[in-house]
Amino acid sequence: MELGTLLTIGIMVVLGFLGARLSDKIHIPWVVGYILVGVLLGRSGVGFLSADLVETLNVISLFALALIGFTVGGELQMREMRELGKSITIITLFEAGSAFILVCGAMYLVTHSLPIAIVFGALASATAPAATVDVLWQYRSRGPLTTTLFGVVGLDDAAALIIYAFASSATKALLSSGGFEWKSALSGPLLEIGGALLMGAIGGWVLHLAMRWVRDKGQRLIIILGMIMLCAGLADHFSLSLILTNMAMGFTLVNISRDNRVAFELCGAFNPPVMVLFFVLVGALVNVSLLPSIGLIGVTYLVMRVIGKTVGAWTGAKLSDAPDVVRKYIGLGLLSQAGVAIGLAIDASHTFKAYGAVGAEIGALAINVIAATTFVYQVIGPALTKVAIFKAGEVAEEFRVT
Repeated sequence: MELGTLLTIGIMVVLGFLGARLSDKIHIPWVVGYILVGVLLGRSGVGFLSADLVETLNVISLFALALIGFTVGGELQMREMRELGKSITIITLFEAGSAFILVCGAMYLVTHSLPIAIVFGALASATAPAATVDVLWQYRSRGPLTTTLFGVVGLDDAAALIIYAFASSATKALLSSGGFEWKSALSGPLLEIGGALLMGAIGGWVLHLAMRWVRDKGQRLIIILGMIMLCAGLADHFSLSLILTNMAMGFTLVNISRDNRVAFELCGAFNPPVMVLFFVLVGALVNVSLLPSIGLIGVTYLVMRVIGKTVGAWTGAKLSDAPDVVRKYIGLGLLSQAGVAIGLAIDASHTFKAYGAVGAEIGALAINVIAATTFVYQVIGPALTKVAIFKAGEVAEEFRVT
């Protein structure tokens, strides 16, 4: 690694830490401070973190997402899932589905374009797990709302992939004369999700055997991080979801034996500096100059996604007889938007530009609106997650106001 890269990473970590300390002073989650430091260092600030440099450091983002997936899986213990598993599944279906339907309908009224409406509806279904999970870690939150949030943000990745696959196929059919292909719309996402879950389950079993073989904490940490990197690398190589793959590995590991909880404790001590780098890089990608230009389309997307997520989550919680605190506050923890939505927007840009001027317009709109609204969501999302867990009384004792 060149000195310039090391120096850059060092600056990011130190300034990210200072941003978190400042956030603490004004009582907002650390993750907001990390992101704002990234905005300051990126294209919207001094330009220290150029787009090319952020792309070079993309491996850090992939590793961070893998760590998050592994940790989320570790929170989904079967003895708790027996009580909340039904509500987690139903809430995920309703919050993702409601966001899709409301954004799609509102976008059609604004643009009078069904392809644009379908694409933005699909993008609205995605929730970024990283910011939500980071807030839960910061305040060491525990309880039914926290467990449900971990489960929903984990499953949301799969739900968003399925919805987007259908939406992409439908949009292609509308832009061409090929017609809608149910087989390809179903087979692609199901194979991707199934492959990720299978790979993660195998990885979790292998890691379980390794944990029994090695007892030294340092050696265990090496094996844990190595398996996370290996699963993430294989998932990336085979175009699978690395979040889902590592979530499946963490889920498998924690449910094979309770003794494996030590793996997540060891990993937890390694997480903070990686999360700092990840969120600083997220902030560096934000283009604040796009905010004034999002117009009616951007505002419609922003507002209707919030309504869809919150109303859908409440409805799912109500129908599944979830605990009262889950019904009241679950929607507040599902508003963050980042990696998955941005990735799908980039895919839309590449996919639909082959379908002429209309397809190119859809791709450009998707990139610009998602980039602009991500900044807004990444600021309000963690703050509202904090409100939710404080209102639910699930934060660690030292954070509670007496």
